[in-house]
Amino acid sequence: MSTPSDLHRPIPVPTPETSHFWAGTRVGELRLQRCLACDVPYFPPRPFCPRCGGRDVEIVVASGRATLASYVISHLPAPGFDPPYAIALIELEEGPRMLTNIVDCAQTPETLQLDMALVVTFAELTAEITLPYFRPDER
Repeated sequence: MSTPSDLHRPIPVPTPETSHFWAGTRVGELRLQRCLACDVPYFPPRPFCPRCGGRDVEIVVASGRATLASYVISHLPAPGFDPPYAIALIELEEGPRMLTNIVDCAQTPETLQLDMALVVTFAELTAEITLPYFRPDER
């Protein structure tokens, strides 16, 4: 898998609110939270529902399927990224959106088509942190 360079990449720091997410990525799961009051899945992790404010939430494993909602291709170097690289907003099949990188394809407007089907893939950054990326879904 071609992923952004790990050299000098900022490493996320898990918090009590995000620990379930990082534990999931280590075992190849993309975990979301779902509000038990209004049944809405959400991301990023937080201890309450962003829709209704309910605090009765559960952890669910997402399908890993998504579509490309928007993106920008950066041609500027950044720590851990060799240009060009896409900064993408994807919409998960379950509804929430998240920022990520698209991997395993050319970082060009011809390849990165809005609404293209994507699937999650994981890359270990450290023993504690595995990052979720998305790649074109070949199905």
